[in-house]
Amino acid sequence: MATLLWILISTFLVSLVSFIGIFTISLKEKILEKALFFLVSLSIGGLMGGAFLHLLPEAIEKFGNGDIFLYTLTGFFLFLIIEKIIHWRHCHESHCPIHAFAYMNLIGDGIHNFIDGLIMAAGFIASPGLGIASTIAIFLHEIPQEIGDFGVLVYGGFSRKKALIFNFLTALTAILGGVIGFYLLSFTEIASKFLLAFAAGGFLYIAASDLIPEIRKEMRIKKFFINFGIIFLGILIMYSLKFLGIE
Repeated sequence: MATLLWILISTFLVSLVSFIGIFTISLKEKILEKALFFLVSLSIGGLMGGAFLHLLPEAIEKFGNGDIFLYTLTGFFLFLIIEKIIHWRHCHESHCPIHAFAYMNLIGDGIHNFIDGLIMAAGFIASPGLGIASTIAIFLHEIPQEIGDFGVLVYGGFSRKKALIFNFLTALTAILGGVIGFYLLSFTEIASKFLLAFAAGGFLYIAASDLIPEIRKEMRIKKFFINFGIIFLGILIMYSLKFLGIE
């Protein structure tokens, strides 16, 4: 039951990130854009560090090479499919109702957070350290994402108070994913093996497909290298967890 408690605490703490919109309300738009850009860089380092330094080594150590990298590739491309089918964030109709767009964002975000809960559950079932490392990587990614989600809901017609509440409710699906993951993965070693590699593939997809292209848009060389340094900081954070015994 200690593992389930770890999962519940971690998924709840990650869910609280959804309230970060409160702190962005008073920020000027230019300051918020700069902060988001740096947070995206930190998220890239955290996700890639989590995949290469924690999830994949743990999966290989517990289950051998076997099909681990095949599962990782599967996770990478499944995240592409999930993003296109469920997490579609742009309207392609000439007369698209903005409110429908906002509600679709909530649905996609809820499923995304549910998957995060499954990933954290798989980590804690493998070992407490891996669970903590996965939680930190997801936490770093959730900060810029939740700021963006809050902005989408406000743009879609929600009041700021309502946007915060609905954003938090969708974030709570991470807890549901964690609980379901705990009861399913505890009894199925194959599922745990698959989900560790699947999570690594998902982390790599988010970093490589969604986040790195944003950094590549920066044409000023000085700012680019600052962002590169922040990416390295994110990787360093994940690497330092190994020396703290969190792996």
